[in-house]
Amino acid sequence: MAEYDAAGSVPALRTDRLGRRYGKIWGLRECTLEVPAGAVAALVGPNGAGKTTLLEMVIGLLEPTEGRVSVFGESSRANTAGSLARVGYVAQDHPLYRDFTVADMLHLGRAMNPGWEQKLAAARIDALGIPAQRKVRHLSGGQRAQVSLTMALAKRAPLLVLDEPLASLDPVARLEFMRDVMAAAADAALTFLISSHVVSELERYCDWLIVLADGHVQLAGPADDLLGAHRLLTVPRATPDAELPGTVIDRADSDRHSTVLLRADAVQLAVQGHAGWQADPVSFEQLVMGYLQRPSAAATTGNPAPAAPRPGPSPKAVTR
Repeated sequence: MAEYDAAGSVPALRTDRLGRRYGKIWGLRECTLEVPAGAVAALVGPNGAGKTTLLEMVIGLLEPTEGRVSVFGESSRANTAGSLARVGYVAQDHPLYRDFTVADMLHLGRAMNPGWEQKLAAARIDALGIPAQRKVRHLSGGQRAQVSLTMALAKRAPLLVLDEPLASLDPVARLEFMRDVMAAAADAALTFLISSHVVSELERYCDWLIVLADGHVQLAGPADDLLGAHRLLTVPRATPDAELPGTVIDRADSDRHSTVLLRADAVQLAVQGHAGWQADPVSFEQLVMGYLQRPSAAATTGNPAPAAPRPGPSPKAVTR
């Protein structure tokens, strides 16, 4: 994985109180975040969370109602040749012209993008074993996804935005697609912003995490730092939240015990003085699901209010 430049003066992506309203309804509001150059950032959230709205403002397809968004220091609202050249985009449904051949699509990409690298595109299609003269309508879902990724890579944009690229792919195609994303990130020092519902797949590859819910940012930052700042704490069910050593993000109660997702740096020390308490590291998916199950929490600024206990399985058992 290419290392991101956390200390860089100009982030790949920056939003400041960004918002978009559809009539009387806000699709996204008060979105403030940064993604450093070289990061592979996961953007996750339920349907309607604002993911696609955010991505379309990043690439300049949507005009913000409020706030600002910039890519490598330049406003994406400018729609200049320079700002458009900084971003490559792979849409969820891989919209390619169905009656075009793969070669036709590459020629179209070359005609529309001044920085296009035809040799890179043709070599990648050949290496993937995709017949250049085959029409798009006859390609598999995985092949269409790879053609879309090839076109984004050949544009030579430093930021690539991928909207649900794994949604229509089988497990093998997902693995191949993400492996190629990681190779591109390492070889060309690109920055990726990847929206996906497949949280378990993102955990393997992404070093930056953004969680959206109800049109707001719930969690944002380096994945390792966020994981390190949270623990799953198992305690007797009668233990009140006020006695727990940190901010309660989510709590699941069983007959005798409660499993609590906490944000705190001192959890392990606190556990040492309590019989029957156990602290465990939290996984990427457990962290994401904990925040999605409680949209009022936020780990970007401020402290969330205590979580109300909920019945059901431990967060350890949650898989989606």
